Amino acid sequence: MDANAFQSLHTTVLWAVFAVAAIFGALAQRTHFCTMGALSDLVNMGDSTRLRMWVMAIGVAMVGFHVLAGLGVIDASKTIYFGGRIIWASALVGGALFGFGMVLGSGCGSKTLVRLGGGSLKALVVFFVMGFAAYATLRGITAVLRDRTVDRVAFEMRPGSTLPAWLAQQLGWPAETALLVVGCGVGLALMAWAAASADFRRSADAWLGGVGVGLTVVAMWAVSGWLGFVPEHPETLEPVFVATQSGRMEALTFTAPLAYTIDWLIYFSDANKVLTLGVVSVLGVVAGSAAWALATRSFRWEGFAGTRDTALHIVGALCMGVGGVTAMGCTIGQGLSGVSTLSLTSVLALLGIVAGALAGFRFQIWLLERD
Repeated sequence: MDANAFQSLHTTVLWAVFAVAAIFGALAQRTHFCTMGALSDLVNMGDSTRLRMWVMAIGVAMVGFHVLAGLGVIDASKTIYFGGRIIWASALVGGALFGFGMVLGSGCGSKTLVRLGGGSLKALVVFFVMGFAAYATLRGITAVLRDRTVDRVAFEMRPGSTLPAWLAQQLGWPAETALLVVGCGVGLALMAWAAASADFRRSADAWLGGVGVGLTVVAMWAVSGWLGFVPEHPETLEPVFVATQSGRMEALTFTAPLAYTIDWLIYFSDANKVLTLGVVSVLGVVAGSAAWALATRSFRWEGFAGTRDTALHIVGALCMGVGGVTAMGCTIGQGLSGVSTLSLTSVLALLGIVAGALAGFRFQIWLLERD
């Protein structure tokens, strides 16, 4: 592949990423797909419909990822979630901090982008504060703290941190067999649990949100790992995944990409700052959400109710930025994209997020009781 063909592919990949992210944004706006909302519905009202929609999305993404990997369309070992080092302390602590923050900030990173597309100025503040905190935790003062504390607590898991890879080694199965049997088996079980509720089965939005969002994750794996994979870069002559920040296969995630989006906006005139999958995903979600909100006349400007509301959202955004980078992902990056690979680190991060969210709900109740 020559340099011109490589640049053309780079552009094609970015447009494909934008389209998938825009669909995600429109779906999330249409169906109110939200991890915090799903947990809130269950805790406060005993309604599991949105939780089942979220689990359905995980199941669909998991089956799709492992079918693609099992058939050799993508290489499961080339994701950012496959490495053999299990940073369990980072996953649990960072996940808990993120979960607590998303309750105070009225939603996770993806929900912030969806709300921003719908006209929320509160979400705009959360976007910039969360992006700033994420950048600091990637390269700044909290990055030093993260590196010197929780990131040093880990253990090794060979040949990789995913369940199919581990079982293939333990049972002597071919890698492709383990991917298809284990990945599809767990994914189908999750889908069956989600569909077991009569309330879920009667809800068109639940089906649309669960299956639709899950398929956007699968589509992003295909775009990054198949369409965007070049066996030989025209300059370095090494394999490359086009337009990725990490140099590995990526899917939807919304913590570090907020930081990279702010960085790209600030240094726009710098020729070295090019668009990446993460940055275009952020722009696509906002565009898709805005398009749906405007088309359905549900676009509404929204501001803060007062000083405490502002303070809680700023603190929540700071917690999400620090926690999301520490845990290597958010409710979408770890809770959906990561878990779809059956990565142990992703599962631990998801458990931390849920625990942090439950603590956040208790904190909100305490504030109400104090008032």
